[in-house]
Amino acid sequence: MNVLRSGEELLRWAVTLGRFGTVWKHGSMSKTTAAVLHRRNCAVPHSGSRRKSQPTWTYQVRYLCHSAEPEERSSEVASVRSKDPSDLVEVRVPFYRKLQDCTSPSDVLDLTERNALTLRHISNALTRMWETTKKMSDEQRRCELQLMSEHPAFENLCHRARVESPHMPSDDLAYTLLAMVKLGVSQSSLVVQTLLRVIQERLNRFDDKSLSILSSCLEEMDSSRNAVALKQGLKLILEDRIPKVQDVVLLQTMMRLLGKDTPPAVKKKLEIKALSLTSEFTLPNAQYMMTTMASMQLNSTPLLDFCCKAIAENVHSVPFSRLLMVLKSCHELRYRNFSFFSSVSEYVASTLTMWSNKQLVFFLLEFEGLRFRPVALLDAFAERVIQNPDSLALKDLLSVLKSYSSLNHHLKENQQEFLSSVTRVLESYLTRMSSIDLLKAVSSLCVLEHFPQAPLERLLQKDCLEELLSKDGPTYKGVEKRLHTLGLCLQLDKPPLPPTVSAEDLPDLQPSLSPSELPLYPGLVSALKDLVGEAALRESVVEESVYFIDCVITVCPDTKDVSSALEEGCVMPQKPRRLAVLCAPPSAFCFGTTHPRSRLAVKMRHLRILGYEPVAVPVHELNSKTNEERTELLKRLIFSEQDSTTEE
Repeated sequence: MNVLRSGEELLRWAVTLGRFGTVWKHGSMSKTTAAVLHRRNCAVPHSGSRRKSQPTWTYQVRYLCHSAEPEERSSEVASVRSKDPSDLVEVRVPFYRKLQDCTSPSDVLDLTERNALTLRHISNALTRMWETTKKMSDEQRRCELQLMSEHPAFENLCHRARVESPHMPSDDLAYTLLAMVKLGVSQSSLVVQTLLRVIQERLNRFDDKSLSILSSCLEEMDSSRNAVALKQGLKLILEDRIPKVQDVVLLQTMMRLLGKDTPPAVKKKLEIKALSLTSEFTLPNAQYMMTTMASMQLNSTPLLDFCCKAIAENVHSVPFSRLLMVLKSCHELRYRNFSFFSSVSEYVASTLTMWSNKQLVFFLLEFEGLRFRPVALLDAFAERVIQNPDSLALKDLLSVLKSYSSLNHHLKENQQEFLSSVTRVLESYLTRMSSIDLLKAVSSLCVLEHFPQAPLERLLQKDCLEELLSKDGPTYKGVEKRLHTLGLCLQLDKPPLPPTVSAEDLPDLQPSLSPSELPLYPGLVSALKDLVGEAALRESVVEESVYFIDCVITVCPDTKDVSSALEEGCVMPQKPRRLAVLCAPPSAFCFGTTHPRSRLAVKMRHLRILGYEPVAVPVHELNSKTNEERTELLKRLIFSEQDSTTEE
């Protein structure tokens, strides 16, 4: 570096310059000498750092003026502070280079002990301390933060941050507060509260970048008087700046800070601004926008459609955690996109070998929550389970059974082999399972029409049932529903029971229904009367005191056309066929299809056992149609169902 390094070199410079004038005069340099030194220092190339600033050139001034009195030295320091930063970058380079070499908070603190810190150095040191902990394991991070808190220089650094905070630039203030919070400094401490107060006073002078950093920090802070006041002030400023925002990341940070309590008018402004910036969205922007919208409950279909399309086109570039968070966001926003879900599920199914069992189970659970049946993924994962069933942990096994039963997925020729594999794994965990977990597993298998003997025997023991029935609160409601399903399956499917169990020993948990207690879709009856006539129609039928049937149509056994059969007045020597028309909400079907889910599937199976031919009618398809259109829809649904039943 072009810095005078020794007294000998200084003496040589003094002798060389002596011919141009007096070198020393009353303990200070001559103007000629100062000018030459100034030119030499200006020639030093600039070395970058996180932020440009004006450092203090204390050491060089004291070195050159070693003979000055204390008052003269202080005046020299003051004059150096006022110089242009480009003249003084020489002293900045070593600190920032050494700072980047630090690999732990303690390394940074050791460095701060050996250097006099400027305002910028304080912020950069704290930020570097936080950055070094990002890639550490939880245990290593805990140990390093403990060492940091015990380091003698840490208290001094916090003290400097508190004292110098009124003089820090806006971005330094924001970075300092963020680093403090990330490093786990107590948010009720004097240094954090001082930073919050200083930021409140200067909030109007914060630029967009500083506001973005501050928003990220406040999002993670606990409630305190100063933090709450700062959040409120920041929200007011951000609302005013929405039309001027041109940075996607800043907009998303603003949205997260404003939160779900944002007034609808402000949410609309944010939606319009986000849609105007979609041309600048990168793939990470699209992913982050989905989670941001979920965090503030902003359900904008155009924006969601755009983000999902961008993610679907580049789904191979999205890591597991972000892809899962996007699906979770869809669930929270109640947003469903069949094309997007299909793209994700087909991608995961085609790359099955690169995913662990736990990752695949997480995907299945998210799709189950979205009511989407990923056929290719369910088939592919079932093959993996068949090949290596023992790789499933107990928690994963319960999740797999829940997903397959809830989505009512049948594996065709692999169904029995799959059920046998999961049953074998279930039996290996019997001694370690709680009664509730056992009930969850057995009831899921009952939905899939599979009744394993050993799990049933243990579940139906008196002490196990008493333990389940003793549950209170929300837990009991879930237990009660599962026990109802189990009781119906044992009563109507009539599976072989274990030798130690009899059906009479089971408690009676079946609720009784009255036809008058259940609503009947008004447009359904009139449309069916137009289709089959009033004589062949019965309304509001209840079977087994549990299953409600909206309408029952009685037809001749060898007739496909209901209306023509009734017009001909056919004689019915054989037992007539009974069609059970069931109006079902969208939640009873897998999304985007008319494939029945668990409860509706079990109901239809049991109605077949009772001699009905069930026909499921999606209510949401009837709502938007006229009476004539409803009649045509019902005719198509009933006749197609009747045709498929005859072929079977």
